[in-house]
Amino acid sequence: MTEEILHFYLGAEPPSRLDKALAAHAPDGASLSRSRLARLIAEGAVRVDGATARDPAARPAPGAEVEITLELRARDDLGAEAIPLDVLHEDADVIVIDKPAGLAVHPAPGTPAGTLVNALMWHCGDSLSGIGGEERPGIVHRLDKNTSGVIVAAKSDRAHQGLAAQFATHSVERLYRAVVHGRPDAAEPRLMGLPGVSEEPGGVLRIEAPLGRNPHDRQRQAVVKSGGKRAVTRARVAESFGTPPAAALLECWLETGRTHQIRVHMAHVGHGLIGDPLYGGRRRLAARALPAGAAEAAAAFPRQALHAAVLGFRHPVSGEAMRFTAPLPPDMAALLATLRGGGAG
Repeated sequence: MTEEILHFYLGAEPPSRLDKALAAHAPDGASLSRSRLARLIAEGAVRVDGATARDPAARPAPGAEVEITLELRARDDLGAEAIPLDVLHEDADVIVIDKPAGLAVHPAPGTPAGTLVNALMWHCGDSLSGIGGEERPGIVHRLDKNTSGVIVAAKSDRAHQGLAAQFATHSVERLYRAVVHGRPDAAEPRLMGLPGVSEEPGGVLRIEAPLGRNPHDRQRQAVVKSGGKRAVTRARVAESFGTPPAAALLECWLETGRTHQIRVHMAHVGHGLIGDPLYGGRRRLAARALPAGAAEAAAAFPRQALHAAVLGFRHPVSGEAMRFTAPLPPDMAALLATLRGGGAG
């Protein structure tokens, strides 16, 4: 076993219990449940403002500095797997992949193998950055398992540091395409009346609503009033479907990159993603407003209709501006064709 030190700060208004505050403010991808955090506290693995924390119910101070010591499996325990990768770019420092839906980024409870990390270990051998932790070599950011599209991994520690700095300062370009229920309309009083929702030039909808764990379901995120992480999504309607509009194709830009951010924000404003099992609800498209078979195709879509279409960043070593695009995968292209009335072929 090896160790990783997780270092972060609590927000200005953390939850009233230490374990809740740690769960709310731990970096995305850490996969720390409250029960695991309670065990880590009991083991003396959590330090708050330099002192070892002992009580998960203790009231945390705003802005407190947190260090958590995590034991990680050695990389040798992870198996390299010959999983095919669609490589968009590769050099000595970075590799850019068009990830298919259904491929988890890194091992986690319930998905111990068959992940992008296992595939990268096969493809890259030992040339992956170790900064992400032994279970996440090379991983700088994530896509949900059932979200497709462009993702970059670091092959050197200097690349990992440089990319992480760009993600931290929100200088990375991240454009997603999403198919949602209904058509967001800035002229709608209900929409503009929601806290944190505003309109920007060019018909862009701006959503700034903090995200934290859903208090009733630890597998889900939610817009929270206090203790959450700042989250900003911008969205613009690229195409609408039906008369009246029953669905829309959106272009979404991430300013921040929180877990499930687009999915939660769009559900928050009443336009959840088609096929989303966590946040889409049981809403169905109005069949009478759409071409034949379109409502049924949307109801049967097996995943959230979300695709990371563009990723732009500066090469972390050379400084060169880089921008990568991934076309819509066949399942989303077929869904859009059906919504347009052209069928799935």
